[in-house]
Amino acid sequence: MSLKIGILGSGNVGGALARVWAAKGHAITFGKRGASNREAASAAQVVVLTVPWPAAQEAIKDCGDLSGEILVDCTNPLSPDLKGLTVGLTTSAGEQVATWAPGAKVVKAFNTIGAGNFGNADFGGVAADGFYCGDDAASKGVVKGLIADAGMDPVDVGPLRNARLLEPLALLWIDLAVNQKQGSNHAFKLLRR
Repeated sequence: MSLKIGILGSGNVGGALARVWAAKGHAITFGKRGASNREAASAAQVVVLTVPWPAAQEAIKDCGDLSGEILVDCTNPLSPDLKGLTVGLTTSAGEQVATWAPGAKVVKAFNTIGAGNFGNADFGGVAADGFYCGDDAASKGVVKGLIADAGMDPVDVGPLRNARLLEPLALLWIDLAVNQKQGSNHAFKLLRR
């Protein structure tokens, strides 16, 4: 099913998702600071938040009323040195986004792997997992399809409060990539027996 997707932010994450989703037939509109965020959101079936964490609240505010809309939160509340989270464990960026967009159906996703792996998430014949969480089952079903379209195995990890767990997992991915200088060619996989 082709979707109209409004992406707030056109950096690494937003740009990479736009490329892979457009190749799958989805219609993409970018929002940037100010009125164009509202335009991108109003025309979309799914709004995707990809701006840096310090710009997230303003980007959501620019959109106006997102009540009833699917809002995918891809943010991570990183400290400037990339060695910690500014929000975490007793709440999460995902939960904070939900308070900034009351009534929106927030799904946390696309935050535990580097953007360069979107559409290229095959690691020796094994697809990376795309973890996601949220409180609305129908919205999670839509996001599950978008994760698969980005080449990952969708893994539902429960309610939105579990963003408290996904965001530290993202910090581990970033620490391995940046601080431990292992680069971006790694991903996480949930193994089952």
